[in-house]
Amino acid sequence: MSPDRADSSITLSSAPSIAPSIMWFRHDLRICDNPALMAASQAGRPVAAIYIYDQQSERPLGAASQWWLHHSLAALEQDLSAVGLRLILLRGNPQIIIPSLAQELYKEELSKEEGAGGVFWNRRYDGYGVETDSQIKSALKDDGVQVQSFKANLLFEPWEIKNGSGEYYKVFTPFWRAAQKLGGIEPVFSTPKNIIGFAGRLADEVTLDDLDLLPRQPNWAHGFSQYFTPGSAGAREKLTRFLQDERPEKYDNDRNRPDLFATSRLSAHLAFGEISPRQIWHHTRAKTDKGDKFLSEIGWREFSYSLLFHNPKLARVNFKPAFDKFTWSGDKDKLRAWQRGQTGYPFIDAGMRELWATGWQHNRVRMVTASFLIKHLRIDWREGERWFWDTLVDADPASNAASWQWVAGSGADAAPYFRVFNPITQSQKFDPHGDYISKWVPELSRLPVKFIHTPWEAPEQILKQAGISLGQNYPAPIVDHKIAREAALAAYQAIRT
Repeated sequence: MSPDRADSSITLSSAPSIAPSIMWFRHDLRICDNPALMAASQAGRPVAAIYIYDQQSERPLGAASQWWLHHSLAALEQDLSAVGLRLILLRGNPQIIIPSLAQELYKEELSKEEGAGGVFWNRRYDGYGVETDSQIKSALKDDGVQVQSFKANLLFEPWEIKNGSGEYYKVFTPFWRAAQKLGGIEPVFSTPKNIIGFAGRLADEVTLDDLDLLPRQPNWAHGFSQYFTPGSAGAREKLTRFLQDERPEKYDNDRNRPDLFATSRLSAHLAFGEISPRQIWHHTRAKTDKGDKFLSEIGWREFSYSLLFHNPKLARVNFKPAFDKFTWSGDKDKLRAWQRGQTGYPFIDAGMRELWATGWQHNRVRMVTASFLIKHLRIDWREGERWFWDTLVDADPASNAASWQWVAGSGADAAPYFRVFNPITQSQKFDPHGDYISKWVPELSRLPVKFIHTPWEAPEQILKQAGISLGQNYPAPIVDHKIAREAALAAYQAIRT
């Protein structure tokens, strides 16, 4: 046993009559279609369901994700209670806690040298998660503790899909085509029944409130619950609503319209594992044979995880090294204007205010706001990725990083460097009546549709009638679109030559 584990404070405050199996929850906060939980429940022992809050990780959860986690854990506690389990909350370094807990629970069995107990978890794919799990698994096996890990949060393992040269795919379309050729998607695991819960207590258990996940002064997340209900029940409700009224069939046409309720909004539920991609896949296929476009978004998530698994520094390092030469402006004032939704471009501002108010942003708007930051303001994509990581309830280590690099042109299967989303035409095309802008930028709501996308073009009398004074109660554009676009193209061309 290593010194750091020997010094761990994990102790039992009450001893169990039978040593339990340890089910370690991470980003799989559900009881249905949870293969690790199913295996733990079938191991012939009571089950100790634990969650370890680890903010010493390489990348701690952002503030909005912490809000979601609080409510997700509360929902998981209720779900586990319904099947006879108690959720044990711990705080600290899993590399110390898990082996120490196993030593404490299985010390009598370990002395018999027959293989002790069992620790169960579902696999992670980010660099920190892979390295941590590998080290814990090695330590447990060295101590004689049995370990089992499972695929639960992806349809395909990142190492399963390779091209003809045996390498991972760098382009989405052939990746997704190859993935679907691997065969059928495994069926959904049912919810375990007749589980015997661990009756013991750990001296270092904490309460959910002890984790201090919720913002308080000020409570900037007070509006989140109007839009989301964390937990598996909320995920099922979101999926059921999406599958109603032929929305999957309309998805291809309507998914780019932020003024419509046309997308599933399941991203945060997926990020925390409250619903699995298998559940989404099979429920969609059972409902319609026209859900391919919607399910291809699950495919993009799979592709992003493949990229992250093979490039653990995806959130920090350009996938294409040529972009290391790109010159960024580093203008902090413009970065703050973008973060606060004060750029003077209504579609951009609506998106950034939606993000702050709800912890979420429509996918089309994500592309346009990201492009604006990178190509109009020439601010490093990593600044935007960090902001989204902190403010999105669905901040996902794979999708967030891969998508930002896609927009920047520095990533795999990236948008062409010369693609600069026009914030005006995108607004006119995808918010044709100005409803999205009116909701999130209410100071512009009295403008005629003709000018709501470009208030700086409105005659002075129209602005006055709408109660708008540019530069006073709504900003003038912080950059000129045409000039910014040409400057961005010149900077991109410079690194190509």
